[in-house]
Amino acid sequence: MKNYKLLFYLLLLTSLFLLAGCCYDGADNEPPSVPVGLRSITGDGEVLLVWYENTEPDLAGYRIYRSLTPGGYYYEIGETNLDYFLDFGLVNGETYYYAITAFDIHGNESDLSYEIVYDTPRPEGYDEKLFDYTEYPDYAGWNFSAYSIVGYDHPACDFYFGYDDYNEAFYFYVARPGGLIQDFGYTESLDEITYAPENGWSSTGIVEAILGHTYVFWTWDNHFAKFRVTAIGSDYVVFDWAYQIDPGNPELVINK
Repeated sequence: MKNYKLLFYLLLLTSLFLLAGCCYDGADNEPPSVPVGLRSITGDGEVLLVWYENTEPDLAGYRIYRSLTPGGYYYEIGETNLDYFLDFGLVNGETYYYAITAFDIHGNESDLSYEIVYDTPRPEGYDEKLFDYTEYPDYAGWNFSAYSIVGYDHPACDFYFGYDDYNEAFYFYVARPGGLIQDFGYTESLDEITYAPENGWSSTGIVEAILGHTYVFWTWDNHFAKFRVTAIGSDYVVFDWAYQIDPGNPELVINK
């Protein structure tokens, strides 16, 4: 009798196992969908990547890949479970290409994102102060390539600052022949101006200095830059700036 009971239980367990096998198709081998909406935000020696979140319930995170050419080998540089990633320690003026994948808790990974996303980091600075060239001529000019204050009549000066008695207003003056400037109007931050325009440059090389306004500059040697006025005093101006060291590249803070 005991042998019959043992045989019965073995047959029952075998049936349950087989039944479970026919109702469950095994491990999850389905990868998440390819992430979409990847874009970049240019920084000083860094690039911020953002994208749309995937909606799979078993999503574990994202892997970030980088290349130096659009069709070259993309190598992994990091992982995150957020919908953004900061790539830092980069070389300003070097162009980087990015792609991302999504992976789940079962180890499945999607294909690389489809967007061709690239970025060229550039230097930036804050709270630089220039003085009225009629009062302090040696501290009135700015040189973008050296990131430094120079005299208004210095050979390397890109633009300088000063007060015009006739118009009773402060102005920025292009210092070198071939340089161009334009007032982009009021902005909440320096980053609102993302790309240097093709048109709209001042025909005189002179624009009024106005608090909160951002200005775009095209240097004589084909570099683009921007600066935003954060304070104006009785004889000085304070501004933030960004400069693209890659010649001819109009990217200042572009969201692709």
